[in-house]
Amino acid sequence: MKIMKKYICFTLLFVCQIAVQATEHVVASACVRIKSPGNPALTYTLKKNVRGELIAQEELPLQIRHEVLETSPVSRIKVTITAKDKVYYNYEEIYALHSVSHTDCQFYMPGFWYRRNLRSPKEAPSFYTSDSWQVREDRLSTPLTGIYHEKNGDYYTVLRLEKSKDEALTTHTSGEVILSGKTSLGFTGFRNVSGNTALVFGFPYHEAPKTYIRKLSLIPPVMAFEKLEKGETRELVWEIRKGNASDYSAFVAEVWNYSFDSFRPEEVNTPCKGESAKAILSNFFTGSYVDRYDLKYFSGVHMRTDDCESTGSIEVGFVGRVLLNAFNALEYGEETGKAVLVKNAESIFDSYLAHGFTPTGFFREFVNYETKEEPSVYSIRRQSEGAFAILHYLDYERKKGRRHPEWETKIRTLLNNFITLQKPDGSFPRKFEDNFTVSDSSGGSTPSATLPLAMAYRYFNNDPSYLESARQTAAYLEKELISRADYFSSTLDANCEDKEASLYASTAMYYLSMVSKGKEREHYIDLCKQAAYFCLSWYYTWDVPFAQGQMLGDAGFLSRGWGNVSVENNHIDVFIFEFATVLDWLAKERGEVRFSAFSSVIKSSMLQLMPVEGRMFDIGKVGYYPEVVQHTNWDYGKNGKGFYNDIFAPGWTVASLWQMLCPERVSKFFSRK
Repeated sequence: MKIMKKYICFTLLFVCQIAVQATEHVVASACVRIKSPGNPALTYTLKKNVRGELIAQEELPLQIRHEVLETSPVSRIKVTITAKDKVYYNYEEIYALHSVSHTDCQFYMPGFWYRRNLRSPKEAPSFYTSDSWQVREDRLSTPLTGIYHEKNGDYYTVLRLEKSKDEALTTHTSGEVILSGKTSLGFTGFRNVSGNTALVFGFPYHEAPKTYIRKLSLIPPVMAFEKLEKGETRELVWEIRKGNASDYSAFVAEVWNYSFDSFRPEEVNTPCKGESAKAILSNFFTGSYVDRYDLKYFSGVHMRTDDCESTGSIEVGFVGRVLLNAFNALEYGEETGKAVLVKNAESIFDSYLAHGFTPTGFFREFVNYETKEEPSVYSIRRQSEGAFAILHYLDYERKKGRRHPEWETKIRTLLNNFITLQKPDGSFPRKFEDNFTVSDSSGGSTPSATLPLAMAYRYFNNDPSYLESARQTAAYLEKELISRADYFSSTLDANCEDKEASLYASTAMYYLSMVSKGKEREHYIDLCKQAAYFCLSWYYTWDVPFAQGQMLGDAGFLSRGWGNVSVENNHIDVFIFEFATVLDWLAKERGEVRFSAFSSVIKSSMLQLMPVEGRMFDIGKVGYYPEVVQHTNWDYGKNGKGFYNDIFAPGWTVASLWQMLCPERVSKFFSRK
């Protein structure tokens, strides 16, 4: 207990530290912790001598050289640690901002922490647990922490610059741990220091006041110690940057540009591209088809990664995406002459037309035929994703000279239900029952409805009711999400800050721009860009390291271009759909060349885990693309870093990548040809 107390109360450490450098805005201080195996670590406060060395009052088994190169507004810090004898150490540095109250600031750790994470429950990292947090770098889409001062717009960031390539396994996830080998992972975060705010960073990793081990599970902190042999040297480089932004959104945008420019991620070289990727993914359409129930479907949820055997669960949207996959199979089957794909897709559409709706006209969102489970609560997200898929199907069929009036009636009824559900502020409730009783009024899923509403306006001969409803969603999104930089509760298995809310908000504005003109269209493009920056902040600009024995690392996986999911779900995935297309479009509309460059990274990187014979990446069947990719010290219940959870949902991963591989699909839908 004495060991744990020693650094659970880590905010107290600052008081015993001695300034090594002071400027008008910051005071830097440092300490090093030395561990002798089997004994608690000892903490040594450091100060800088005239030779640029950090020294303690006691003789240390380390020589630490501290260099600062200032080129306003950036200060580059280089720390060189050389062992005089074999040593196990952990180094920490603090930049406390003078006269900047911690309570006046908002915080940012890309892909993990936004503002104060107050949308998250207390069981996940948030201000509910502590107002000071530091985490291992591989939790973050860029190894960076930012502090934004709301009163004057000043912000400060710290960015770790060295390329990461090493990782080491440990036997414990809490307490003081000696690494089994070399790691490249340090830590970064923010701290309340006697009421003022501070950046904190160091090496190797030290998470506090808690470490986030799995969904809604915080455990005691962890501090790692690296071994240096006598004469061995470790060089560490960070960059402190100051800027000013008009608001939190502008701050996130500026920092993303800076992050992209610092790492310059390049495309991943993968043999799987374009049509060859579709050919491999199409194996999912043939292997997962189930026809023994009233609803026919591609089995894509609640499956095991090791065998990919079909289950009795079927889901319209979210992680199932059965109707969008039916459309993908139909289109691809006709393009390639694969009659079985066409037949299976048509049977799915026919079964949903006959059996797929509730008495009120909503989709039967989720059915588990094995357990006889069929929830009576519905979601605007799944309903919207089902409508989205059917409108694509109807438009495709109409352009082929085939009409489906019964389907058109079903979709009109569904969208009229949407309009009934829509609140005066333009939002949609997150969850509701078939009789329109609202069970979750949160508006975070609203942008998912914007897409089919804009599509319905165009498909149904510019019906103004659908456009008006879509415009109302835009007003809500602008006021409550985009202008506040508060993107939340779009994903259905968490209730927190998440990537998908910002992705959907950006995509919603893209769709609205397709049915708008003049100043209105320009306004939607601007909103699309603002939300896009926030969404981009979730995507990795760098490659996290893996240890030998962690499958993803052994297989050569690179994390750049993959997106973290949410504050609650700290893993990466291939949720992209048409967002890469949105980035390419914004690059042309607004001259954002970084957007198109990063879109190319995404489109190459997200195909690298394609399961093919001889390169299956621990997936049981060809084309069943993995879902929960565990890239940091966190798991969804099984296996941990470098592996997947044992249960996955390839229904949505196949649909997401397929949509990415069809960059002209949206523009073709909205064309009048």
